[in-house]
Amino acid sequence: MTSIEKEQTYCLVTSCADRVGIVAAVTKFVAERNGSLIESNHHTNHDSGWFFMRNVIDAETLEMSIDELREQFLPLAEQYDMEWYIRDSRQMQKVVIFVSHASHCLADLLYRWHSDELNCEIPCVISNHENLRSSVEWYGIPFHYVEVTKQNKPQAFAKMTEIVSGYDAETLVLARYMQIVPPDLCDKFRGHLINIHHSFLPSFVGANPYQKAYERGVKLIGATSHYVTDELDEGPIIEQDVIRVSHSCNKEDLVRLGKDVERSVLSRALRYHLEDRVIVHGNKTVVFN
Repeated sequence: MTSIEKEQTYCLVTSCADRVGIVAAVTKFVAERNGSLIESNHHTNHDSGWFFMRNVIDAETLEMSIDELREQFLPLAEQYDMEWYIRDSRQMQKVVIFVSHASHCLADLLYRWHSDELNCEIPCVISNHENLRSSVEWYGIPFHYVEVTKQNKPQAFAKMTEIVSGYDAETLVLARYMQIVPPDLCDKFRGHLINIHHSFLPSFVGANPYQKAYERGVKLIGATSHYVTDELDEGPIIEQDVIRVSHSCNKEDLVRLGKDVERSVLSRALRYHLEDRVIVHGNKTVVFN
């Protein structure tokens, strides 16, 4: 089944201060409009007193447009002082991928996109190296090479921002892009800039984590996908996973095994993001996976 053939849904995501009656009010709102709920998830964080909810509605059961649905939901959202949005599954997000030398995460994302596992558009790939151009262009995706040096970094990121804006991108993915993204780009895409870090954060932040893990003699290595902020490797975590290693593993073994974890963690994180399963609250996330 291709993304074009999938049923059309509206995803309603809300969060607010917890109080009695939120679930009943939202489900009543949908039912009164003959809406059919395909999926419904909610969670209360008792420490913060904050409530999170995600509802997927069969669009064909509603006799109204998504704009009308938003307009009619607004009074209820105001009543509960909600942070909320409604997204149409047919309106695919535009995702621009940033990459450097390493190909494994990029290749996995492109394959999953080509196989309709990721419901998005990939209008281009941006890299500070040329070696992956042919791999990207094989999929018919434009490849933009933007050199980044210590001397030209502000100009290079200004050019990349211009490229991203030209494609009206909504989400950026750093698929082992080995440059620190400047604060202004982090702020512009807050909650929409996804990174894969090749360690189980908060362990081994920064560069060369496999070497650090090898020197520490760890028995588990992992990968972490998180939203990027202007604090290096400190953004809200979306997804993590680990694999067991032993004293017999050298650094090359850790890198080889770690690449498998990186691929799966990044693809899951991006899919959760595209399906509106991630709600950021402070520096933490609720993920309805």
